[in-house]
Amino acid sequence: MDLQSHQAIPERLLLGPGPSNCPPEVLRAMGAPVLGYMDPAYLAIMDETCALLRGVFGTDNEVTFPVSGTGSAGMEAALVNVIEPEDRVVVASAGFFSQRMAEIARRAGAEVTLAEAPWGSAVDPAAVEAALRATRARVLCCVHMETSTGVLQPLEPLAALARRYEALFVVDTVASLGGVDVGVDRVGIDVCYSGSQKCLSAPPGLAPVTVGPRALEAVARRRRPVSSWYLDVALLKGYWTGAARSYHHTGPCSMVYALREALRVVHQEGLPARYLRHRQNAAALAAGLGVLGLSFLPGEDVRSPTLLVPRVPEGVDEGRVRRRLLDEYSIEIAGGLGELRGKVWRIGLMGHSSQARNVLFLLGALGHILREEGHRCDPGAGIRAAADVYRRGDGARV
Repeated sequence: MDLQSHQAIPERLLLGPGPSNCPPEVLRAMGAPVLGYMDPAYLAIMDETCALLRGVFGTDNEVTFPVSGTGSAGMEAALVNVIEPEDRVVVASAGFFSQRMAEIARRAGAEVTLAEAPWGSAVDPAAVEAALRATRARVLCCVHMETSTGVLQPLEPLAALARRYEALFVVDTVASLGGVDVGVDRVGIDVCYSGSQKCLSAPPGLAPVTVGPRALEAVARRRRPVSSWYLDVALLKGYWTGAARSYHHTGPCSMVYALREALRVVHQEGLPARYLRHRQNAAALAAGLGVLGLSFLPGEDVRSPTLLVPRVPEGVDEGRVRRRLLDEYSIEIAGGLGELRGKVWRIGLMGHSSQARNVLFLLGALGHILREEGHRCDPGAGIRAAADVYRRGDGARV
C-alpha cells in the first residue's frame, strides 16, 4: 500500500460550485487542540459561533446554530422538523436542488406540489400563488441561489405569499449566505439553512440553520415526533443554546473552530463590503466571458454574483476544457447537472475564492484553452474586458 503524506495533496484554485478556498487562518484554526463536547471553553466557542451566524443570516433568532453535516443535512433538518405526514408543501422548483427539497419533503410524508419554471429562470410568484391557493399548503420552499443554474431567486415576493396564505417559508441559502444579502428577519424567512463550504469559506461539514418563532411554534404543535432524532431541532436546541446545556451528540469541535474563524473573517470584512466584492468580481468575470464569445444560461436580471453559468460553445468538448484547466492550471470549475449536463460550465466566485486575481487568472487560462480547442476568440480579450470593469468600479449589475 502506497500511503501518501498530506504534502502529496495538490493545491487547487476552487472556482466551482463549492467548496471554495479557505483563508489560511481558517485552516490553522482546525489545528487547535480538540476539546470535549461539554467543555466550558468549547461551549463558549459554540456561543460565539452562533452569535456570528446570527449576524450573517440577519436574524435575532435564538435557534441559530450549525448542524453537524453538509448543506444537504441542513436541508433535511429544515424540512423534517416542520413537515409531518400528509402535510401539503409547495416547492418553487427550477433546478436540481429544488428538486432535492421536493424529494426530502415527499420522504417526510408530504403531498408536494411544484411551482415550476424552466431551468435558467426564476420561478414566477404568480405560479407560486396559484399553487398555494389550490393546496393551502403549510410550507413553501425555495432555493435562493440555485447552484445548478446560477439563478438568484427573488425572495421578498415569495415571503409575502407565504404570509398571505399562512405557510411557513423555508429557504435554501447554501450557495448565497455570506456572498449575497439574505436578511432572514427583514425578508420574513421562517427556516433558513446553508453550508459552511461556499461563500463562508470554511471546509465542508457544517450546515448553519436558523429557525424563527413561527416555525418553532409549528414544531411544538407536532402530532408526531420528528422522524430524525439526530436532526431534531428541539433536541439540538438543548445542546446549542441556553445556560443549562444537555448532551446531544459529540460536536465536531475542529470544524466549529474553522467555522467560527471563517465567520470572524466575514465580520472583519463587513457584509456590505463583502457583497460588493462578490458583485464586482462577478461583473468582471461576466464581461470577460462575454467577449470570449460565451453566452449565459440565466438572464442578467436573475444572475447570481456567486456562481456564473455560461453555455459551452458549439463544437467544444466541455469535459476536456475542464480537465485541461485542472491539469495545466490547477483550476477547478464544474460541468452541468441533470438536463444541463454537457451544455454548461458552472463557475463559482464564492467567499475567499472571489478575488480579482482569480478572475483574471481563469480568464487567461480559459481563453488560451478555448482557442486551442478550436473556438474562435482572442485569448487575451477576456482579461482586458475584466480589467475595464475593475477600472470603472462596476458591480451594480452582474
